[in-house]
Amino acid sequence: MCDDLIVQRGRRSRLLVALALIGSALLVAPVAASAQTSEPPVVATVSGTPASQPMPPGFLGVSLEYNALHIYTGRDPKHVDPVLIQLLRNLAPGQTPVVRIGGNSADFSWFPIKGTLPPVGVRYALTNGWVRMTRAFAAALGARLIMGVNLAGGRPAIAAAEARAFLRGIGTRYLQALELGNEPDLYNFAVWYTDRRGHSFTARPPTYDFDSYLSDFARWRSVLPPVPLIGPALATLTWLGNMDQILAADPGTKVVTAHRYALRACPTPPTSPLFASVPNLLADRSSAGLAQGVAPYVQMAHTRGVQFRLDELNSVACSGKAGVSDTFASGLWMLDTLFNMASVGVDAINVHSLPGSKYELFTISHPHDRWQAFVHPDYYGMLMFEQAFPPGAQLMQVAQPDGPVKIWATRGTDGRQRIVIINEDPASAQTVQLSVPGAGGAASLDWLKAPNLLATSDVTLGNQSFGDETRSGLLRPARVDPITATAGTYSVELPATSAVLLTQ
Repeated sequence: MCDDLIVQRGRRSRLLVALALIGSALLVAPVAASAQTSEPPVVATVSGTPASQPMPPGFLGVSLEYNALHIYTGRDPKHVDPVLIQLLRNLAPGQTPVVRIGGNSADFSWFPIKGTLPPVGVRYALTNGWVRMTRAFAAALGARLIMGVNLAGGRPAIAAAEARAFLRGIGTRYLQALELGNEPDLYNFAVWYTDRRGHSFTARPPTYDFDSYLSDFARWRSVLPPVPLIGPALATLTWLGNMDQILAADPGTKVVTAHRYALRACPTPPTSPLFASVPNLLADRSSAGLAQGVAPYVQMAHTRGVQFRLDELNSVACSGKAGVSDTFASGLWMLDTLFNMASVGVDAINVHSLPGSKYELFTISHPHDRWQAFVHPDYYGMLMFEQAFPPGAQLMQVAQPDGPVKIWATRGTDGRQRIVIINEDPASAQTVQLSVPGAGGAASLDWLKAPNLLATSDVTLGNQSFGDETRSGLLRPARVDPITATAGTYSVELPATSAVLLTQ
């Protein structure tokens, strides 16, 4: 039994036992519906009281890397990958998507400067062709781009050259902001590059601290063109306690950014709550706890009149872990975590996707000159979130017990209520008795399912799947089930490890 999970009575205890079995790789086969145990009903009530501000447009986006962008988009500006474009449009239909291009690659990329050698750690050269392709991608998607510029290299001129190239080749129409560096709070101990002898080097000396960063920021800001800056793109939250100094360094900054991963695939003791396992991923600390960790800084930003954006989010840092971040468990985690982040006021989120990583949202291929994609479970969770929480909608308060069932409710500008119910229990079906204001008319159930918690494929949303590959990026119209309330209460039975969207 994992000692880092808080054991609660009854339903919660049985959940932990089942998750511990999964963590030991003993529960690997689908749980047949006839074999699922029955639990006492979960009784919950949706109130008519809003619990959030209206959902802003463009809340949900993606984050991509410089050196991998062409794997998703292709290299021909006249033929941008249409499957990628549709998959991204699905996450922000009728909106202007915001795509962040950065991550670690922001600090090992540069736009070559004539007669200048790059710093040793810089190993990816941007070209005019790369810039043209990026502009074509933004134009095809109708997106705004957040572009990271190099800070780790230690030369302000490199960032200035990149910024000028972006302004010249991409233009302000598609360029929303520049982000200076990537996770500078790790520069003093995280490996930036390794030489041919296997010696590792950091981007800054061990003495590098927040004051050092502010000094760097001032130097870089002085040579950059007058383009909006956002940041500081932190891996940890400690420096955000200095938000006043961050904002004072550039009064034009309107967005504070940080990164969040629930767990770590880097060397981590198995006893740590950050160890990458399914039980740890589905623990409340990895979703609600992750959101509560950023909540004070979200409030701090809003008090100062700026937005708070998580422009890099995913389940497991260090490229993810097979059997955890590529499973249906991660899809359920993603769905719940996005709601949790919205509930504490996060203004926007970019979910990170990196080709070859275990948390990749979709795997793109181009056989026989035809674009296609395999869609991973996380993406399905994102898609259900988007359907349940459209722009203008507000979260509604929900009274619900602790346990493996998570319930989120929204009311849209169309007057419709959308309620997501998540059953994270890997062994037991759960019956939910849900009281909803105004219940009584026709409603529908749209299911998110997979064979089991560890499934990496065969996920369905609305009884439809992207399958082993999609050449359109579109799901067929959902096949929903009707449901009727009795005395103002809906009774919904959720199979083990599933989620459902009830639309009233």
